Amino acid sequence: MAADKVPEWFVADLFEDVLKSSVEGYSKIRSFKAESGSAAGDNYATIMLRVHIEAELQDGTIKQVSYMVKLPHQSDVYKEMMKHTNIFHIERTMYNEVVPEMEALYKEAGVEITFGAKSYDLTNAKTDYIALEDLCIKGFKNVNRLEGLDQVHTEKVLRKLAQWHAATAVRVATKGQYPEIVLNGFFKKENKPLMNEMINGMGKVFLKCCATYEGHEAYIDKIKALQPVVIDEMFKLGEVDPMDFNVLNHGDSWSNNIMFQYDDNGKIKEVYMVDYQVSKYGTVAQDLLYLLISSTKLEDKLSKFDYYVKVYHDSLVEHLKILKYSKPLPSLRDIHKALLRYGLFAYSVATGVMAAVLVDPTESASFDNFVGDSEEGANFQLKMYNNARYRKHIEMVLPWLLNRGALDIN
Repeated sequence: MAADKVPEWFVADLFEDVLKSSVEGYSKIRSFKAESGSAAGDNYATIMLRVHIEAELQDGTIKQVSYMVKLPHQSDVYKEMMKHTNIFHIERTMYNEVVPEMEALYKEAGVEITFGAKSYDLTNAKTDYIALEDLCIKGFKNVNRLEGLDQVHTEKVLRKLAQWHAATAVRVATKGQYPEIVLNGFFKKENKPLMNEMINGMGKVFLKCCATYEGHEAYIDKIKALQPVVIDEMFKLGEVDPMDFNVLNHGDSWSNNIMFQYDDNGKIKEVYMVDYQVSKYGTVAQDLLYLLISSTKLEDKLSKFDYYVKVYHDSLVEHLKILKYSKPLPSLRDIHKALLRYGLFAYSVATGVMAAVLVDPTESASFDNFVGDSEEGANFQLKMYNNARYRKHIEMVLPWLLNRGALDIN
């Protein structure tokens, strides 16, 4: 990342208190460097910095320390979006209040479960920020998003998601609802005009490409009819049905927001979720469709879909029991019914985040280009919807959605 992406106010002194509290025997900072923490196309919502610090300890020895810091983009489109959904306030509430509370629920039940990185407060930061421990130091890494999660990785993520969902459902059953700020994700009526604008731009490019997909004749009319109302329909699905089994969805559960730690034999030891910035209370169908459609391997995506739902459900029920959930346990059939009923979420994922996941790394992979209608934006969207990798996935997913009734306007 060019140095100009690191703001002038982002200096070593910000980390004094963090180092005092987290590095034993800390004395002073010897050197400080901030650089880009993510590759092109790996992170759209924020600027990600990795901070390297050489800390001198009281005994004169040097300790290398590093942190991850997220900062807001300064573009107009982004600022407009943040007016109504401050993802930084949401995520800080998640890291400072909700995540520790979920971990504490398991601790009370005698189970040690960690859901993510430690978060820190910076002194005198000049904009919104999230400061986190650098998980890479502990050997955590992402899988290759272009290849997708294989069965072993997917099962581990589903288990973690089930643990999270179970705790968030138990919390509501015992203590009542979460703070308002973490409940809605982007589903706020103030966001609707902007989302419509985004979908109109991206939708035009998608329709153009869709007309060239093999077998498009079967579903293109339905997609054309869906286009002008898709946001309205999504907002309807975003309303919480008290009869559903509801949880606090992570809201952005694609492969780059999931980190894996491996043992010496390459077996997965631990899974953490990151980016708790668009959490949304409601049906489990949202997180499940998001993960299974956006981030699984091509050959498993549909062939193992029902199997994956069962893996999730088994784990969900196990953890609801561990936490002594007081309400009726959701049946496997309940989960499948929700996945059918909220099928439009899957369409939204397939034409949105799945395209971003599968596009080759490129410098034009920016937030503005992902949602914008500039020439550069349209070219980037064309790249997303027209590349051979995405075509393979979408040509398989669209007929499947059609056959499930997910493209029907209710």
